[in-house]
Amino acid sequence: MKKIIGSVFLMFLLVTLTSITSTKLQTRNSLEGTWELINRYNYDEQGVSDTLLNVNGYRQVKIYSKGKVMWTRYSPDDPVEWFGYGSYTNTENELEERLEFASAEMMKVQDTVKVFKFELVLEENNYSQITLDDDGNRVYAENYIRID
Repeated sequence: MKKIIGSVFLMFLLVTLTSITSTKLQTRNSLEGTWELINRYNYDEQGVSDTLLNVNGYRQVKIYSKGKVMWTRYSPDDPVEWFGYGSYTNTENELEERLEFASAEMMKVQDTVKVFKFELVLEENNYSQITLDDDGNRVYAENYIRID
């Protein structure tokens, strides 16, 4: 009888631990997941000066997973391929991406910029990565929505 009770308890414990560890390791406001660019902002001294919408089938998707980031862009109007892969870290209000490899065109940019740093505004199902100038003023933002 003790063996049966011990076995049932062990199975219960094993099932409980499995269900806990198999749930998504994603906090409420986590970058973990898949995101799609919905628009971009340009800033001036007063705030957002222009909103640039995706047009003509333009799509850009980013995937964040376990400290890694991958992104790709498709634009029917631009024959140049754009994609990249690397690592990322973030705090509550900062995002840093380090590309390890990328498309040929992106590698040209990477030759001059090794680390991409952004102001981060992160909510449950959307986020903005905002480029700042040398004085800390907002210049440009990419705004994403969670798709997974």
